[in-house]
Amino acid sequence: MSNKVAADSRRRGTRSAANASVNGSPGHGIDLGLLPSLLGYQLRLAQRAVFSDFADALGELEVSPGLFGMLVVIEANPGLKQSQLAKAAHLDRSTLVPALDKLEARGLVMRRASEHDRRVNGLWLTEPGTALLKTLKQRVARHEQRLAHRLSRSERNQLIALLARIFPDRR
Repeated sequence: MSNKVAADSRRRGTRSAANASVNGSPGHGIDLGLLPSLLGYQLRLAQRAVFSDFADALGELEVSPGLFGMLVVIEANPGLKQSQLAKAAHLDRSTLVPALDKLEARGLVMRRASEHDRRVNGLWLTEPGTALLKTLKQRVARHEQRLAHRLSRSERNQLIALLARIFPDRR
């Protein structure tokens, strides 16, 4: 083997090893090129890990991350209008209404005329919704601990702050 070929092979091997360590798949033997250096790629891998662990933690309760978020926002804002929930959850009406229908059919959320404007429905958690959310919050807390177990509290807070800066208008 020529020196040039050997050097190229070593560089590829080093890059593959670096890719493997960055993307968490040591030994897969596939050079991922620039993917591991892309923010979107790393966010997608992280999202997959988060959703997988979330499903494991809450699966039998049949609550997705989106439904959990809706329950949390409704609890924090009793009487919230559907349009306000849609904005807070970054959902359009065609996505929000079926999700609310699902929560209402399960007896977790109720819609009733707003106390301030009878033309608008407000959203409230029911007693079963409140009880379920208490359980969900406990499980989600353990889920969050598993996700961040390799991070210090400061690193976790820094990661959240950095991610929030990507889309600053979402808050």
